[in-house]
Amino acid sequence: MPMKFEFAFSKSHRPAGGVAVLLQVAGAKEAAGAAVADPEGVLPKAAKVGKFTGKALKTLDIVAPHGSSADRILLLGLGDASALTSHDWLKAGGAAAAKLRSAEKVTVFLDAPGVDVTGKAAADFALGMEMNAYSFDSYKTKKSDDEPKSQQKPVKVTIVTGTVIAAKKAFSVAQAVGEGVFLARDLVNEPANVLGPVEFAAKAKELEKLGVEVEILTEREMKKLGMGALLGVAQGSSRPPRLVVMQWKGGKAKEKPLAFVGKGVVFDTGGISIKPASGMEEMKGDMGGAAAVTGLMHVLAARQANVNAVGIIGLVENMPDGSAQRPGDIVTSMSGQTIEVINTDAEGRLVLCDALWYCNDRFKPQAMIDLATLTGAIMVALSSHYAGLFSNDDRLAERLLAAGIATQERLWRMPLGKEFDKMIDSKFADMKNTGGRHGGSVTAAQFLKRFVKDTPWAHLDIAGTAMGSPTDEINQSWGSGFGVRLLDELVRTSYEA
Repeated sequence: MPMKFEFAFSKSHRPAGGVAVLLQVAGAKEAAGAAVADPEGVLPKAAKVGKFTGKALKTLDIVAPHGSSADRILLLGLGDASALTSHDWLKAGGAAAAKLRSAEKVTVFLDAPGVDVTGKAAADFALGMEMNAYSFDSYKTKKSDDEPKSQQKPVKVTIVTGTVIAAKKAFSVAQAVGEGVFLARDLVNEPANVLGPVEFAAKAKELEKLGVEVEILTEREMKKLGMGALLGVAQGSSRPPRLVVMQWKGGKAKEKPLAFVGKGVVFDTGGISIKPASGMEEMKGDMGGAAAVTGLMHVLAARQANVNAVGIIGLVENMPDGSAQRPGDIVTSMSGQTIEVINTDAEGRLVLCDALWYCNDRFKPQAMIDLATLTGAIMVALSSHYAGLFSNDDRLAERLLAAGIATQERLWRMPLGKEFDKMIDSKFADMKNTGGRHGGSVTAAQFLKRFVKDTPWAHLDIAGTAMGSPTDEINQSWGSGFGVRLLDELVRTSYEA
């Protein structure tokens, strides 16, 4: 069962049992809250014996400390005080949560000597705890034998800091971010037999409770719009496709919106160009882009972002039945451009091209960003540590790169160019949907570029980061929720008034 936390912020607090978490920077002689939690002064000797120096994310656990009102003291290192970033505070909170699996109540002394702790830092620490504690075990009927019964109720956490008012205000925003990340993680982690296009659309519809306007286009509406590329992917499945349009109107009435478009292939067999059986179960996560867009729209609404934003997700299932499209088929996209389907496993770009054209045509956005678990080629290039960034606009690309550094949802800019257009030119149609193995992620992006006109646009290939990416202090989940914090940071720093 995942841990749940109930947070309170206070200027002072004396622990009565439970765990006292004390933060200490590298080289400091004393930790935060030492005078309160360690009146007998056992920590200096314990730190010397345990060789604890305050190095970042290193811990020292002291059980039943003599003279303390706490049952246990956890020393947590912050590292270099002058180099602490927002992400460092998130990781510190995650590192603390990882050591608190059996706790019932926790007191965190945040104001380490030598550190200027802001309200946002306190909120980031708390959010880091929550992000580490997330797990997806909805379908387990038996819990592990060693899981304490206490985890059935929230762990009460008191964070002691001098910035109480600012911390409470910042934490309300941090909670909105956490909710969006967890929503995206839940969507990616859900099995495909539970989360089809219709069910995913229903999940997005729930954002109306937060003030998001949600429209759901069915197959009938998409046929009228001429979305032959998206519908061609869906035709092999008995589960009908959906296009979901989410609008958050938090900016000025006539201000052009920011647009976010997500690939939502709820399960990808590859179609007639079927994938190998090994690892195919992971293709339930091929809707990671749509999950991130949905999570982002939750965040913007929950924190009442001062921006107009549109989120569009194309939801389909790619299956190989008798009605499925074939290699060699030619489809007509909403733009009127024709596409020769060389490989039915290059389906995500077919979904996105119609969604991008629809978005651009209807909303005339000031910028469009799409997210998609699009190519295995991007994982060959960047592994699972960076997402690929392709863009027709240097300013937008620079803003995204900066947001990636701030959140550590890192991006690496990849090339676009006319020479790649030649690789996707077709003998029989305006283009083909794949240019072959070489430069696979680049030709996929070059394909999408044909559907955005002159609108500032960026494509994020998140195939290596949205699912199965390396775990760390703030993510222990298979579905990472990658993109939610990144794009919220982009909106916050570059587009909100």
